[in-house]
Amino acid sequence: MAPVTPRLSLLGVPLDLITRQAALARCREAILGLEGPLQVVTLNPEMVVWAGRAPELAETIGRAGLVLADGSGISWAVRRMGGRLPERIPGADFLVDLCALCAQMGRSVFLLGGREGVAEAAYSRLRQLAPGLELAGALSPRPEELEAVADRVRASGASVVAVALGVPRQDLWLARHLADSGCRVGIGVGGSLDYLSGRVRRAPAPLRRAGLEWSWRLLRQPWRLARMARGSAFFWQVLRESRG
Repeated sequence: MAPVTPRLSLLGVPLDLITRQAALARCREAILGLEGPLQVVTLNPEMVVWAGRAPELAETIGRAGLVLADGSGISWAVRRMGGRLPERIPGADFLVDLCALCAQMGRSVFLLGGREGVAEAAYSRLRQLAPGLELAGALSPRPEELEAVADRVRASGASVVAVALGVPRQDLWLARHLADSGCRVGIGVGGSLDYLSGRVRRAPAPLRRAGLEWSWRLLRQPWRLARMARGSAFFWQVLRESRG
């Protein structure tokens, strides 16, 4: 078994202080059945604020086996709170890593969510980034179909399910249905399938490395301003708590 990873409480929400390679090692153990089904949460500031107002989401994140620092705002908050984050792990990049792991292990992945055709297009790109990856299935379900989707995922024989239903639906779905889906690892991937499919252009690598991907998203998708405004409460809360 992998060593226990230190966790930090960030405004009441847990965060694993873990490297990307160590996170992948945890996923590998779960795929091999050395630990129970592993739910992976890719945490950003908006999720932290949402969890503070939605007890079910807070409980879901608290019970997740792996909570990764996705947004650059999370990295800033950890430093502000006096913690040390080994590295930031963007969800879109970790999904590629996880798919490469599946390809190496001869396991398959199920892509769930996104608009019609997005998952299939994302898989084509993932096959380039993770040669040999096997797609167990791709589905863009309507909201009324979500409760019955787990049976279809189980029938596919997938080891990993990547869920792109948006926050909080993707994380709540995994909390309720990961065990029933038969998958060993479930990860909420937000807009990652849109990036991989080419439907949405991701920020250039220099901006991502500088932690400025949010500015690129805002420039290309002005409608995100309302979401970012909601997430701004996170920074004020961190400042207030760190002063105390």
